[in-house]
Amino acid sequence: MRVLGVDPGIAITGYGVVEEVGAALKPLAFGAIRTPADRPLPARLQLIYRRIRALTAEWEPAAAAVEELFFSSNARTAMGVGQARGVALLALADAGLPVAEYTPLEVKQAVTGYGGADKVQMQEMVRLLLGLPEVPRPDDAADALAVAICHLHSARLAHYE
Repeated sequence: MRVLGVDPGIAITGYGVVEEVGAALKPLAFGAIRTPADRPLPARLQLIYRRIRALTAEWEPAAAAVEELFFSSNARTAMGVGQARGVALLALADAGLPVAEYTPLEVKQAVTGYGGADKVQMQEMVRLLLGLPEVPRPDDAADALAVAICHLHSARLAHYE
């Protein structure tokens, strides 16, 4: 199964495409959608939408997984992330993909086995699980890959229930 993971953000939206081949996880693509801070908000959201739609067309994932909004003390940041997340969900829905949503705790638990894992532990486990020579950059890409891995692990568990 091929999954597109998304870590939404208004300035940077991370993405990662991971395919499960037998028991192995294979990274196919990862990176970040960056939106210029000097552009109006609607144009930034449109850029996120268009890039996610292009990723779905290029990689043809069977499913998508998106990280749920982590409530921050900064309301402005939370609003931007929420808007980017909504646009990402719309793009994935328009692509006809089933979309799963996971909390940061669920992602950490699925990837490291520990819900309190820190960012360094998460990134290193993503690197190890995907057989990458180094930790994916930027952090948002590593986070998106972690969300995709979480979905693949969850789908595997659901299959056995």
